[in-house]
Amino acid sequence: MTVQQDQLANGVRIVSEHMPGLQSTAIGVWVAAGGRHERIEQNGIAHFLEHMAFKGTSRRSALEIAETIEDVGGYINAYTSREVTAYYARVLAQDVPLALDVIADIVLNPVFDPREIEVERGVILQEIGQANDTPDDIIFDWLQEESYRDQPLGRTILGPSERVSAFTREDLSAFVAEHYGPEQLIISAAGAVDHDALVRLAQEHFGHLASRRGRVPDAAKFTGGEVRRERDLEQAHFALAFEGPGYRDDAIYTAQIYASALGGSMSSRLFQQVREQRGLCYTIFAQTGAYADTGSTTIYAGTSAEQLAELAGITIDEMKRAADDMTEQEIARARAQMKAGLLMGLESPSNRAERLARLVEIWGKVPSLEETVARIDAVTAGEVLGFAEEMAVKAPAALALYGPVGGAPDLAQLQDRRAA
Repeated sequence: MTVQQDQLANGVRIVSEHMPGLQSTAIGVWVAAGGRHERIEQNGIAHFLEHMAFKGTSRRSALEIAETIEDVGGYINAYTSREVTAYYARVLAQDVPLALDVIADIVLNPVFDPREIEVERGVILQEIGQANDTPDDIIFDWLQEESYRDQPLGRTILGPSERVSAFTREDLSAFVAEHYGPEQLIISAAGAVDHDALVRLAQEHFGHLASRRGRVPDAAKFTGGEVRRERDLEQAHFALAFEGPGYRDDAIYTAQIYASALGGSMSSRLFQQVREQRGLCYTIFAQTGAYADTGSTTIYAGTSAEQLAELAGITIDEMKRAADDMTEQEIARARAQMKAGLLMGLESPSNRAERLARLVEIWGKVPSLEETVARIDAVTAGEVLGFAEEMAVKAPAALALYGPVGGAPDLAQLQDRRAA
């Protein structure tokens, strides 16, 4: 498999990877504009814009956008994250020109019909309501807010209802004008793709754009903090975050191995101690999240009100114990899981196209899989133990609690337990 890259004169980047034996292609446009690029009065507009892209262009109605792709058996979708917005499709190889034509149309030519804005506003408000009613979703938004308080990175992607209710056609157009310049666009494709043909299509659809650079988001700072929301729920929801490396930091591989060994699988410490041996919960896990300039290791569990204090204490104790005696075998297992997850995921052209786009956005190039695997293999047990100690004792922390959590320890108490 061969990765190829090009760049148009105006700054649009193109990356592709041909995957032999496939008859389909995943293709999309990744825009380096997400939630953290919003000003406070714009919170939620990147996501609103993603929805509006499918509501009609100067060439196609909303129904025609869907029918054009589905008539050839493909699918089209989009998502918004805190750092990117992606518009992508999966089609048979012969339909790649059609797919990129549709994607270019929805990215460059949305009409923002006022009637459709009102319809989609209602849809997004329902989405916000659904998220607010889903405890194990909303708690992560609150945790993010406490981790990066009063910063764009700490705000929700969906935005607050009151702001979503007020966005206008002019607001949407202004965000596009500021952030959808050619330097922010990455065209990525994987599967049955001809790179040279893709470059020609990119030039046809995006080559006319005038160069302009979007506003660079402010650097993020992990603040830490606590949020506690009492509600009569069946379970108490508990989430902890500890400041970690960003994805440009070599320590990200150490962080990922640590999180996997601590709580990333059925054999991990938290799963075994908290669920299997003590029966304190059904769900508990640890994971690593990373952005351009910061990141976090997050632990989540759901349990009963009566068992929450015990679960929280054991979680801290297990983090401290991991800093003392995490074994070579555990680290090797976590390393193997990480590599296998990476390689298995890349059997999907959609996952591969997304990875290509993200790596180009991060590094300006696509490191080889061999290089990535070598970086994972290069992480030593000493580095993991050093990182474990940082997480257990020193790293700034944030805590979110939701449900019947009146008897839960607060962040200060957990910090005292870390220091003991």
